[in-house]
Amino acid sequence: MNIVEFYFDLGSPYSYIGFQQLQKIAGQYHAEIIYKPMLLGAVFKTTGNSSPIMVPAKAQYAMIDLRRWSKLWNIPFKMNSNFPINTLPLMRLVTAIKLFAPEQFHQVLTGLFDAMFGHPRNLNDREELIQVAKALGLHEAQVKLWLEDEKVKSELKFVSDEAIERGVFGAPSFFVKDEMYWGVDHLHFVESALNEQ
Repeated sequence: MNIVEFYFDLGSPYSYIGFQQLQKIAGQYHAEIIYKPMLLGAVFKTTGNSSPIMVPAKAQYAMIDLRRWSKLWNIPFKMNSNFPINTLPLMRLVTAIKLFAPEQFHQVLTGLFDAMFGHPRNLNDREELIQVAKALGLHEAQVKLWLEDEKVKSELKFVSDEAIERGVFGAPSFFVKDEMYWGVDHLHFVESALNEQ
């Protein structure tokens, strides 16, 4: 079976666009998506990269670019007015769902991405994050435990370190076999790789 590995951070608007489009590609090529939630901040720090928002001209261009991709692929997109958002709790929650409630993973991930860039919420606010999680069918007490769970913290660090070791320097990054493709503008290469398998 075709497999695509998807390294992402919920704070990355391009990860949101990539997540949406990858569903279509995976469906077309009957590919399984292996989700790899990572901390983009840790990747940036280790690799010397930085967010486009840190460079004013690049940040301005990125907003135009994101609108182009969302229009091209018919993906609803709205920049979160609370951006940048500390995604550590978000990525811990996604990691916890993957570890402990995998049957809910896709639904929760879709909902969290929507709360970031579809119908934006202030996910910098821990209580608002809890409310979003509850709306997605999660229990408040369980979410709070997961956010401090040592196994969750360890797994998130492991995947972030793994990403760096594999050459990841930004999000989204996709792997087909051992070949890396960075950014939504390279998804056509992901398609070509899946078509060749």
